[in-house]
Amino acid sequence: MGLTILLCVFFGSVFLGIPVAFGMGLAALTAFWYEGFPLLITFQRTISGISVFSLLAIPFFVFAGELMLHGGIAIRLVRFASALVGHIRGGLASVNIFSSMLFGGISGSAIADISALGSLLIPVMKERGYRPDYAVNVTVTSSIAGIVIPPSHNMIIYAIAAGGGISISKLFLAGVVPGILMCSCLALAAYFLARKHNYPAEPFPGVKAVAFSAASAIPGLVTAVIIVGGVLSGVFTVTESGAFGAIYALVLTTFFYRSLSWEGFKTAVVSSVKTTAMVMILIGFASSFAYLLALYQVPTKLGNLLIGISENKVVILLMINVILLILGMIMDMAALLLICTPIFLPIAKSIGMDPTQFGIMMLINLGLGLCTPPVGTCLFVGCAVGKIKIEQALKSIWPFYLALLLALVLITYVPGFSLWLPSLLD
Repeated sequence: MGLTILLCVFFGSVFLGIPVAFGMGLAALTAFWYEGFPLLITFQRTISGISVFSLLAIPFFVFAGELMLHGGIAIRLVRFASALVGHIRGGLASVNIFSSMLFGGISGSAIADISALGSLLIPVMKERGYRPDYAVNVTVTSSIAGIVIPPSHNMIIYAIAAGGGISISKLFLAGVVPGILMCSCLALAAYFLARKHNYPAEPFPGVKAVAFSAASAIPGLVTAVIIVGGVLSGVFTVTESGAFGAIYALVLTTFFYRSLSWEGFKTAVVSSVKTTAMVMILIGFASSFAYLLALYQVPTKLGNLLIGISENKVVILLMINVILLILGMIMDMAALLLICTPIFLPIAKSIGMDPTQFGIMMLINLGLGLCTPPVGTCLFVGCAVGKIKIEQALKSIWPFYLALLLALVLITYVPGFSLWLPSLLD
């Protein structure tokens, strides 16, 4: 009965429009009250959930990404991508995808990717004769590369939700190849659609232009090198790397590029504080919620249910993916990482799946939810930037969605995509 109350209060809160974080907190408080536990336990579990040193890296990652977003880094990355791949058929789509891959490695945020690159590239693509829905769909689907290409604060959330026993440095490395694979699949889909609709190719600007644009973009890309390289080398902890990355981003945009205005700095600070506050509240209440799920033995019961349906590894992973895809359509990604990781990770381990590979699979899977209604945060933002209706985008997004599903299948069933680079640390 306690589990029923927990879930009913939670889903009822979400249905009524209460933010997911507060819905989890209210559900946990109600369940503790029903079980006769002191209500103080709810707040103790909430505070203990955010009293983790590694979580300090999140505000630094977010702040570094915001500084890059408002400091003129995006336009330099677009110029570099345009010089490098713009001459391919439907070149601006390839530029969009390649820019997302580069910018995602700096910002770690899909929304920041769409806001920065979408506002630059979608209008240009429309001017060059690309259909508005095509431009929006390329931008939206490629933006989720930032979720898996390091550094990504979602990887830290996954590691915390998994109990802290997973190496964040290995997670960072594990996301590189899958991120490139995702963008490659999207680029192929974009290319074939470009040929079908006879979209133009941009003229090749020459080797000198490529070198010049690369020289302008490389200082910005060094931000990701500092953060990831510092962790992998053992020089910094994840938190220290995030702090150094934020300092570097501030110095770069203020004194080197001189493109960060005072208004841009204030916007970056305010946005970082808001994002960090939302994430921390979510993590805290999710800790109480996850404690009750463990108390009611939900992971064990669900694992027994799935294994009862089939003991085949392929089938079990397929069922997990389908469940995550459905949940990703209706709930926030961070909340699902915190709720679903303690449930599904033990099942994945029981069938021999590496926790690092499972984390990358989960991140990509939930990233698809950002492109899918009714939540579909990235889809809503992309349509707003592109000034088209969501229905218009949905009619033609399926080739890109299929490309991402293909990447998800490969990453789910071929461990090497996720584990090859991390194995080099062993």
